[in-house]
Amino acid sequence: MSLPADTPPAVADTLGYLQYHLQELTERQNASEHTINATLAGLTAQLQQLIQLITAPIPTVAPPPIPLSPPPVSPPPPVPAALSKQRTRPKLPSPPDFSGERSSRRAFLNSCTLYLRLAPEQFTCDKKKIFWTLTFFKDGCAAKWSKNLFRQEADTGIFPIQSWVDFKQQFQSQFFPVNAEADAINALEGSLYYQGNRTVDDYLDSFLILASDAGYTDPRTLVVKFRHGLKLNVQSQIATMPFG
Repeated sequence: MSLPADTPPAVADTLGYLQYHLQELTERQNASEHTINATLAGLTAQLQQLIQLITAPIPTVAPPPIPLSPPPVSPPPPVPAALSKQRTRPKLPSPPDFSGERSSRRAFLNSCTLYLRLAPEQFTCDKKKIFWTLTFFKDGCAAKWSKNLFRQEADTGIFPIQSWVDFKQQFQSQFFPVNAEADAINALEGSLYYQGNRTVDDYLDSFLILASDAGYTDPRTLVVKFRHGLKLNVQSQIATMPFG
């Protein structure tokens, strides 16, 4: 728009400023209308898609086939308790034969007691324990004592020992010396217990039995006496061994 030549500069500047802003507002209005029209077009398209989805027929879907259940499996038969114990328990070694020797009396009684504790299902009463133990009395004074017990049963009709506790007491009375403690002390205070020609293991077993019978419990006394009874060459080897 052109202005008259005599228009004052201040008025011309004001009119130019107003004209500029009017044009800017017009452009903004056009841009807003374009944006609104585009938004309306997008909303219209989405509305049409939604109407199509609503009015379209719903396809029928066949249900999945029901899987056939497998035939029932019968559980395995239970394993008998006795057979299960036989499978899990290792085979126990039987006690050695007993002839009544003093050196083996305690080991034999301990071996029998251990076996009876580990296999209680084999011995349901004390008589079975006693008769089983007597099967190992095959030689010497032990066999004679066993024969005497069965002779008494033949004479009276009743076995003379009825309980396992009574059997152990009579066993100790028969095969353990009356003065076991005094005999063991005398042996340890002398030289009868020395190793001699025995192996160290045999000497150790014999020494432990004597120490138990004598009632020696002081560790220093036991060590001193044990080393004193060893062969000289073994004592020398122990003396040169490093400790600590």
